[in-house]
Amino acid sequence: MMDELRERLRRTRRVTIPWSADGTRGITATRLDELLAHWAGGYDWDVHERRIRALPWVTVRGLRVIHQRSADPGAPVVVLLHGWPDSVLRFERVLPLLADVHVVVPALPGFPFAAPLTTPGTSAGRIAEIVADALAELGYPRYTVSGGDVGGTVAEVLAGTYPDRVTALHLTNVAPQRALTADPATLAPDAVAYLARAAQWFRTEGGYIAEQSTRPNTLAVALGDSPPGLAAWIVEKLESWSGESAFTPDELLTWVTAYWATGTIGTSFATYTEPVTLPRRIETPTVLSIFPDDIKPEPRSYAEAFLNVVEYVEHPAGGHFAAWEQPGAYARDLRRAVELSG
Repeated sequence: MMDELRERLRRTRRVTIPWSADGTRGITATRLDELLAHWAGGYDWDVHERRIRALPWVTVRGLRVIHQRSADPGAPVVVLLHGWPDSVLRFERVLPLLADVHVVVPALPGFPFAAPLTTPGTSAGRIAEIVADALAELGYPRYTVSGGDVGGTVAEVLAGTYPDRVTALHLTNVAPQRALTADPATLAPDAVAYLARAAQWFRTEGGYIAEQSTRPNTLAVALGDSPPGLAAWIVEKLESWSGESAFTPDELLTWVTAYWATGTIGTSFATYTEPVTLPRRIETPTVLSIFPDDIKPEPRSYAEAFLNVVEYVEHPAGGHFAAWEQPGAYARDLRRAVELSG
């Protein structure tokens, strides 16, 4: 697989455009060329693949999960839900900090390391059902759920659908779909101002959402057959949505190669394409972690319109991939949520 990838990279057809040096128009040509040269040369996927395979994987009712057990059988249970354009690798740095709890990290259907997704209908709501069934099979009747991005949306659906199972939530954002249906007349002034900022973000930065949600077939072909295209699409988000120097070149390429090796870029669009119905309000006790470099940090008043926010924690550093960028801070906030579970 890697030999074919390197050959494709060596035959990359460079595309010249007027804005190739403008980082506000996407990844620059210089940055992409640096990464592609490393991908084709010094990068060693085998080292990273061995580390990933060594994680405590199990398959439960068709769902592949990392299942890290605590030595204490009665320890609390936490469920970590990743987003896009990442995978379970988002939580690699947090796992060693959670040895005293049972940890379940599902590879969400359609994403890297999950079983192949071949049929439509796998919305965030359906994924919540799949995760809940797997946790029941593992013997976990109650748990704290933590996540962001797609994983945060799944977490909200889980809490709303199974309030007797989800004892607490730890989120890094409010489900973004809520901004499209929120009624400004019911919101506090700073929450209304947030809606305006979110709308501006969707206009200037949300083109990928429009394409992934409306034309996934077309985009899947373009990215699934082009390593440079896949790298450009993913790396732009990884770097612009995170704090400075959040990823080394090897780390960026490992997250990209996870998609290439598993052929999942097209199926990862499922939660963008399939509609989801969110609970109007969730009463589960919630810790909301806000990181300054995230794409649309919400004010507390906005979050409180939909969630039972018990703690609202603002951090001085970190972005969209906070569990990777700031694992210590992420783990501390997660523990605050576990404490809310009683």
